[in-house]
Amino acid sequence: MKALFSVLLFLTCFLSVAQSNIQIHIDGQTNNLAGGTHMEITDNYASLDIPFDVVNNTGAPVQWRITRKQLSVPAGWTDALCWGHSTDPFGGTCYSSGQMNTNPWISPGTSAVLFTLNNGEYGKMKVSIDPDDNTFGQAHYRYYITSTNGATFLDSVDLVFDYVSATKPIVKEEINITVAPNPSSEYVNIQFTGVDQMQLKMIDALGNVITREVLNSNRKLNVSELNSGIYFLVFDIPGSKSVTRKLVVRH
Repeated sequence: MKALFSVLLFLTCFLSVAQSNIQIHIDGQTNNLAGGTHMEITDNYASLDIPFDVVNNTGAPVQWRITRKQLSVPAGWTDALCWGHSTDPFGGTCYSSGQMNTNPWISPGTSAVLFTLNNGEYGKMKVSIDPDDNTFGQAHYRYYITSTNGATFLDSVDLVFDYVSATKPIVKEEINITVAPNPSSEYVNIQFTGVDQMQLKMIDALGNVITREVLNSNRKLNVSELNSGIYFLVFDIPGSKSVTRKLVVRH
């Protein structure tokens, strides 16, 4: 079974472990997920990679490990993880589901796999979730940033992964999106109804992605620093076709 693929990203925050000198966010986004939750919804059973950036703002070099805890996982599901410095051309050291066979599981602490993150640098934590084809459900994982000896949990991020039937309705009603004022020189108000959350991409006339973010509610977008010209706002909506709006920035 190969269902139509759709992924809904949305963020909800609740306290697990958190401190202000570590930031955790999805690669390419700026929302700080430290101590909070990231959620993925898909109707495709194919393995999905979720890339996190773990930023060191402690003011000193650190060597961190990752502790993965399975809070609840449907039968037959597997997960894997890669962890390495952002400059590592190989994406860090990767661990298969067979290697991550304990709960909780802690990444090895030998000198061969430990690396140093200087202040302001970040590590790449790529999580891979592979749901069983015939087992719909929701899995809940927690990833702790752990001290070198593995004894101290410094911060964490939760991942909730929801594998739904392709027939499960996601869109509530007819979708309506408005972008105004247009043309604009300073701010654009994005308002939408008919769906709880969707992903926004802003693309310039050359096809370059200017920004990418998840919209949970109406958004006031600052365009004052953009060059005058034509841009395209692409709204990726779970369970529906993408919607594109042309935006004219005029200073």
